[in-house]
Amino acid sequence: MDEFKVRTVDLQQVQNQTRHKTDGLSSSTLVLRRGQAFTVTINYDGRPFDPLKEKLIFRIVLGPIAVEVPVSRFGQPSLTQWTAVLERSVPNPTGPRALSVTLSSPATASIGVYTLQLRVEARLSVKTHLLGQFTLLCNPWCEADSVFLQSEDLRTEYVKSDIGLLFKGSPGNIVSRPWSFDQYEKGILDICMKLLQVSPQYQADMGKDLLNRSNPVYIGRVISAMVNSNDDKGVLMGNWSGDYSGGVNPSQWSGSADILRMWAATQFRPVKYGQCWVFAAVMCTVMRALGIPTRVITNFSSAHDTNGNMVIEEYYNEMGEKLSFSRDSIWNFHVWVESWMKRPDLSRGYDGWQVLDPTPQERSEGMFRCGPAAVKAVYEQKVDAQYDVPFVYAEVNADVRVMIVRDRTVLSTSVDKRRVGALISTKRPGSMSMQDVTSEYKTEKDTEPIRAAGGFSARGFSFGDERTTAREVSKGTAVSLQLLKPPVVGENISFNVIITNNEAAQKLLKKHVNAQNKEYNRNPTGTFWEAHDDVKIGPKETVTIKHEISFKEYMLKETAEDSLVNLAVVIEDVKSQERVLASEEFNISTPSLDIQIQNEVSVIINAPQVATVSFTNPFNVAVSGELSVSGSGLLEKKAQMSLTIQPRETIKKPVNFTPRMAGARMLSANLVLENPPTIMHGFKTINVQAS
Repeated sequence: MDEFKVRTVDLQQVQNQTRHKTDGLSSSTLVLRRGQAFTVTINYDGRPFDPLKEKLIFRIVLGPIAVEVPVSRFGQPSLTQWTAVLERSVPNPTGPRALSVTLSSPATASIGVYTLQLRVEARLSVKTHLLGQFTLLCNPWCEADSVFLQSEDLRTEYVKSDIGLLFKGSPGNIVSRPWSFDQYEKGILDICMKLLQVSPQYQADMGKDLLNRSNPVYIGRVISAMVNSNDDKGVLMGNWSGDYSGGVNPSQWSGSADILRMWAATQFRPVKYGQCWVFAAVMCTVMRALGIPTRVITNFSSAHDTNGNMVIEEYYNEMGEKLSFSRDSIWNFHVWVESWMKRPDLSRGYDGWQVLDPTPQERSEGMFRCGPAAVKAVYEQKVDAQYDVPFVYAEVNADVRVMIVRDRTVLSTSVDKRRVGALISTKRPGSMSMQDVTSEYKTEKDTEPIRAAGGFSARGFSFGDERTTAREVSKGTAVSLQLLKPPVVGENISFNVIITNNEAAQKLLKKHVNAQNKEYNRNPTGTFWEAHDDVKIGPKETVTIKHEISFKEYMLKETAEDSLVNLAVVIEDVKSQERVLASEEFNISTPSLDIQIQNEVSVIINAPQVATVSFTNPFNVAVSGELSVSGSGLLEKKAQMSLTIQPRETIKKPVNFTPRMAGARMLSANLVLENPPTIMHGFKTINVQAS
């Protein structure tokens, strides 16, 4: 009879990927998770395989590292080393002869793109067959993997889901922003693997980098640096200048695929431009693709403490204008990610969620990156637990010292311990709503409960009839600001200044109210509106003075999806020269787009569907702009159209799509208007049924 001769080897891509929960990920290779068995079929000619006459040895290669795995007839898959076990082969006298071999990787294997070879050693010959490549990912379904996550619902949300909701704005007027993580889009997984290869760590010492890639703590640190382009060939270039010529306005991105593809297509030149939520959303895509459970976090009123003293200094002049003396700043919101992993490098109790921040703010061990910082270590103020816990702790806990100055002389000082880290939030699993995670970062005594009024949460100021919080109560006079409704682009901003005389004598006061435009990550620019007048107030009296800022007065010069305003009032007691200040930062939100599906309850895979995007022009002038609609697994490519809409007119635009993937999907639309320069968003989640 002929000798045993391997004809072909089938890597069983469909069955293995379904079992490994990697089906849907698009790659040029087989995609597997570590710590789990997979099966290959060896088709052969000649006589049946005889382990006494020939040896089968798999060779598993990752860069300079190779492991030889002999096929054994009796063995168990192992979680600590590579194994290959021969399944009983069922003889088929007529059909092709086949052997089935179960290979399994250790739960601590490095993630990367491996090459698989098979060597057949007979008495007189040795033949090597190249079987192809496979990409190995982390495995949150495997208890021995350091990214293991117990709950199936959480694994679905934090690894498998590609639907994101990012939160921006201010605690009193939260803006929900759709984002498509796009990890299932064509070629994205391969680009995420490339990101590890382009990293300075891999370039400097390939062997060391590949060995370290068994550890998600290391992987997170590498990715955190590679998502920004500050020290390396990273993905995104940050730009907070308001001038986005030569690139894309950060507010116009709606998903990660466009950014990652552009980066790969230009030989790893940085994509222009990103801001914090873009950096974080792209990092979330990469981490989920690599199998590491990850979620996007927004910290409202986030302190950027440059000198490490845990205090942010703010300066105002007597007219209520905020001054840019300090390098410290409070970002209205800052967005980072948390990834779930064990921390064997720390003492016990710090496993679980870890802060990773790819926005380039400060260097960590010489590079612009941040984390992983255990959320538990931030909560416990354990500032020596690596990495970067003091920086994150300050972001959510710093005190704010507010000073009124004249010619660099301080006239009055107050300290606000509540403003920073006012609300820390993420998307609620399985829903398009917000989950408050503030209590995971700080104890109750550090946080003020956020009370909702009329659907808006408020802190430090209120809408309508809800309580008003005075920022500063001094002996003589108290002052606070009260927004009457959440401001929307195109409408006036209405607010009250409430002054209380705490003394039993009449007073003459000077009132200075000042409004400044600002970017979310730094101090405000020039004043665009102000009001100055004298106020007579009786003993123990409270007066309420209403102000309106018209749309014309605050209309933005540059395109933004939500503009921010710093509003401040200084009250000066003419007789005693005592001054008190109240300030509030708020966002002016844009109207949202509405998306409806023609037959929402029966959206079936591969069946054509129609969505209608509608929008009512709230302005008194005709507006024109560009509408784009996208949806991973729903639309092959973006639908784009130019629009002109008359004042108060409602337009409805049909968009045809054919779902390619079952499960929860999201259509998102954005409309970029030229004049007034505004970006609007809308989204609709759809449950696509398998046919």
